[in-house]
Amino acid sequence: MNAQEKGPTTADEAWDLLMQGNRRYVEGQAVHPRQGRQRRVDLLHYQNPFAAVLGCADARVPPEILFDQGIGDIFVVRTAGNIADPGSALGSLEFAVAKLGTPLLVVLGHQHCGAIMTAWEATTTGITAPGHLASIVAAIQPSFQKPHPVRSTDDLEQAIRNHIALQVMKLRRTGPILSQAVAAGRLKIVGACYHFETGAVELVDV
Repeated sequence: MNAQEKGPTTADEAWDLLMQGNRRYVEGQAVHPRQGRQRRVDLLHYQNPFAAVLGCADARVPPEILFDQGIGDIFVVRTAGNIADPGSALGSLEFAVAKLGTPLLVVLGHQHCGAIMTAWEATTTGITAPGHLASIVAAIQPSFQKPHPVRSTDDLEQAIRNHIALQVMKLRRTGPILSQAVAAGRLKIVGACYHFETGAVELVDV
């Protein structure tokens, strides 16, 4: 598939392609597609990513690898704790939708998230996180209360799923670009969680 050939045009097709790649990754049969010299040449003046991913900056969770996709396939925005902050992260996702016509946006969290743990420690100790870490903590703290209350470190995996769900809901409501695209059926926003032990990505109910 060269840069100007049409890939998936619907969110469901895009998700299926991501899941096909993740299954290859899980089974140790990744093919690392579209990563050679010709692909670089094809993409000199054009890009047509079939999905956008808001992922965590954690070095262990690179979306292109765990979905086994190539150069130009996924428009990736990564922040600690996969937070849709109202500045460059949100603007970047809007660019993918408004300018590139990406039909699928995935909020990708993961098990054992250090940002979630940092926010939990700050919440339970009452000690303010230093520097700009405080903004990350503040963005994550609502995840300890909803959709399901989190009361101890035993519940932190639930907090991770809460946080993914809250980011998805936030993005779906954010106007005018994202909310209008969702309402018009041009965009689907879903949440997913990556499991270190298996390598699998699963949908999170939102």
